[in-house]
Amino acid sequence: MRFLPVFLDLKSGKVLLVGAGGLARAKLRLLAATGATVRWFAADGNHDVDGIDAADLARIELAQGDPLAADLAGVIAILCAGAGDIGVAMSARAKAVGLPVNVMDDLAHSTFIFPAIVDRGDVVVAVGTGGASPVVARRVRESIEAMLPSRIGDLASFIGGWRKSINARISEFPLRRRFWERVVDGPIGALVLAGRTDEADAALKQIADPSAFAGAQAQGKAEGRVTLVGAGPGDPDLLTIKALRALQDADVVFHDELVSQEILDRARRDASRIAVGRRVGKPGIGQHAINRLLIEAAKSGQRAVRLKGGDPFIFGRGGEEIEALREAGVAYSVIPGITAGLGAAAQFEAPLTYRHEALRITFLTAHKASDAETVDWSVLTDKKMTVVVYMGMTAAPSIRAGLLAAGRSPQTPVGVFARVTRPDAQAAVGTLEQLPDLLNMIDGGPAILIIGDVVAHSAPWRQSNPSQAIAKLLDAAE
Repeated sequence: MRFLPVFLDLKSGKVLLVGAGGLARAKLRLLAATGATVRWFAADGNHDVDGIDAADLARIELAQGDPLAADLAGVIAILCAGAGDIGVAMSARAKAVGLPVNVMDDLAHSTFIFPAIVDRGDVVVAVGTGGASPVVARRVRESIEAMLPSRIGDLASFIGGWRKSINARISEFPLRRRFWERVVDGPIGALVLAGRTDEADAALKQIADPSAFAGAQAQGKAEGRVTLVGAGPGDPDLLTIKALRALQDADVVFHDELVSQEILDRARRDASRIAVGRRVGKPGIGQHAINRLLIEAAKSGQRAVRLKGGDPFIFGRGGEEIEALREAGVAYSVIPGITAGLGAAAQFEAPLTYRHEALRITFLTAHKASDAETVDWSVLTDKKMTVVVYMGMTAAPSIRAGLLAAGRSPQTPVGVFARVTRPDAQAAVGTLEQLPDLLNMIDGGPAILIIGDVVAHSAPWRQSNPSQAIAKLLDAAE
């Protein structure tokens, strides 16, 4: 390790910046973000400060003259970026008086280097390669960015605000450490990371005996929680970063039958995996039983994930589950997922809205004919409305009959999109009149039905109706 990572308080003095162009301005923006006071000698005389916040400009001195003759009193570091040959001379001057100096892309004349930085407020991560490969450092930084919660700095700040008070109430260091571990890893930390700091603050205030709270973890009384996670339509790469973190943190995963093995493999290896969903036409354990399992897991101290296909709040019964958790006094959070309708639209290039053609979207579910018969189809006849039907394969004849009887044109474009975003995804397109026959063109579900003129813009429609696609393009051009 050639360079020791250190964090320098740039508010303790002035930073001398020498250089010009985009390189110097990039360093200027970075220094301004730390609250540093900067004296900038522009090598080309161009002090362009576009992009610098007005509040930061007051701390930037646009210096004139020769930087080699500049007064170094109060200066704590010298930076050279885009400075040309003057950078070497500035390095010699800095070393002569014992000041840290960085000459960009010149290790021989630098006594410190700039790392790739992950900035989360009070949490800062610096990644360096000893100057050998800034690109590698950036790639490592990107990986860390993906792993760290966006509000991890808020959590550090939250703890900082309470630390003095709690330390005064817990004298033993090991017990104090366990207290903060339990806060960070438990429901209070989850509240902060979810942006609900006021609730976290109230929860911490309710802890009457911090020592007992800390000791409870050692006695096996850890406090559990439930996270409802949207698994998306099937492609594991469509999981959100937050969903991945929840899966990696889970002790037990309660998952729908349709959640793919590839997604389940993203969970922590030693986490229990329990299938609780059901497929159409097959029995399941029932919603009340699922609610009970979630509550029991949390109350036993486990971190449970309820992993749902698509999004928890779009035909996923997520609302029912959080209501049960709320009534049971169980801590919970919700992580949205990409719903299957959006996955189908993206994969098969079927825009659900389209200027002048489709101005409204309706999502509905009908997994059996009796469901379809209860729908008021008269509100779905607007030609400028796209109708997205979940679990509609069995009820397809009733869906067609209901829309036609209500007045929707039999020539309305329709798409049946099966197993969307997965390697075996299929599509069949045609008209509303042909809807039941389209189901015979795919090898089973699950499938999304999209009904509306937007289907005529989809890739499968263009491939099967090239002349119509060309005509539509010409109409749009006119």
